[in-house]
Amino acid sequence: MNQKPQSVNYGLEKIFEGAQDFLPLLGTDYVEFYVGNAKQAAHFYKTAFGFQSLAYAGLETGMKDRASYVLKQDKIRLVLTTALTSDSPVGEHVKKHGDGVKVIALWVEDATSAFEETTKRGAKPFMEPTVEEDEHGKIVKSGIYTYGETVHLFIERKAYNGIFLPGYEKWESDYNPSPVGLKYIDHMVGNVGWGEMNQWVQWYEDVMGFVNFLTFDDKQIHTEYSALMSKVMSNGTGRIKFPINEPAEGRKKSQIEEYIDFYNGAGVQHIAVATNNIIETVAELRKRGVEFLRVPEVYYDDVLDRVGEIDEDLEPLKNLNILIDRDDEGYLLQIFTKPVLDRPTMFFEIIQRKGAQSFGKGNFKALFEAIEREQEERQTL
Repeated sequence: MNQKPQSVNYGLEKIFEGAQDFLPLLGTDYVEFYVGNAKQAAHFYKTAFGFQSLAYAGLETGMKDRASYVLKQDKIRLVLTTALTSDSPVGEHVKKHGDGVKVIALWVEDATSAFEETTKRGAKPFMEPTVEEDEHGKIVKSGIYTYGETVHLFIERKAYNGIFLPGYEKWESDYNPSPVGLKYIDHMVGNVGWGEMNQWVQWYEDVMGFVNFLTFDDKQIHTEYSALMSKVMSNGTGRIKFPINEPAEGRKKSQIEEYIDFYNGAGVQHIAVATNNIIETVAELRKRGVEFLRVPEVYYDDVLDRVGEIDEDLEPLKNLNILIDRDDEGYLLQIFTKPVLDRPTMFFEIIQRKGAQSFGKGNFKALFEAIEREQEERQTL
C-alpha cells in the first residue's frame, strides 16, 4: 500500500554529505526588518499574517536610537525595528532600501566559535562576540556581513531564559488576532546583481560550509521576456536554505533587475514560510487582506497530468490560486504574495511540502508570467 506523503520535518541529522560541519546551525533564530514605522508594521503582521506580540525594546527600556517590536508565530520570530533619531543607521538603511530585511539571525550552540570559523574563512565582521545579560541570564551574539548590507547574526542562548533577548521586555497587548497556521521559515531567497551569484555561492560554501544542492539556469527559468538564474544553498541538515538569484539576459527587465533597482542593491527577495494546511492558511490570509499573485485558470487544466495524484481536491486549490509541483520525493503546494511594501521588493511565499524537497521548478514559467503582468502595471518591465 502506498504511504501518504507527509509534511517534511528537518531534524539535526546531516542529509547533505557535501556540507561541512564547522558551523553547526540549530535553526533560524529571528529575522529583523528595518522599517519606517515599526508600530504600524507590527500591527500589519499581527492583523494580516496572524503573528502574536512577544517582546518590545525602545525608549521605555533604555534604547535611545531605535524601537523594536518582536512578533511570534509557532517557530517564526520577526523583529521590526525603526529609527528614533534622524542620524540613526536604521533610518539610513530605510532611506536607501525601503523597508527590508537587515538581519537573518541564526541560532547556534557557540556564537564565539561561529564568528571565528567564518571570519577566518573570509567573512567580513559585523559584530565581534558580545555578551549581553539581564536577570534572566546571558546570551552571546556575533555577526558577519553577507550579500549587500544584509547581516547574519549568530545567537547563542543556552544560558538565557528570558522572553527574547536582554534589553527587551514582554509586550503585553489586548489585540491578539488568531494565528493563520504559519509554522517555520522554510527558506529565504537573496537577489544579487549581474554575475554575482557564483561569487555568493562560493562564499556560502567556503565561509559557512553550505552545499549547493540545486541549480536552475536561464534555460529553465525564463519567459518570452525575461530570465534569471538561481542556485540553492543549504547547511548540512537542510534546516537553513538560502537560494540565490541573479538576473539573466532577456528582452525586457526581469523581476530581479526590478528588485535591485528599487532596493538599491542585493538583499532578501522573499521569505518562504511553511504551513501544514495551505488551503486553510491561504483562505484565512486572503480574508485578512493579503494579496497574492494569480496564475491563469488554464494552469489547472493539465496540472494533475503533470504532477499526478495528490491528497487535496483540485477545486479549492484552483479557487485560491495555489500552485502544485512534484519531485522524486513527493509534491509541494505553494503560493506567492504580491510585494508587502510600496517598493516592488520583498514578498512572502507560503509552502506546504508533502515530501518534496525542491522549490517548484514546474511552476516557474506561470509564476514569472504572473510577476511580469504586475511589472507591466507598474511600468517597470
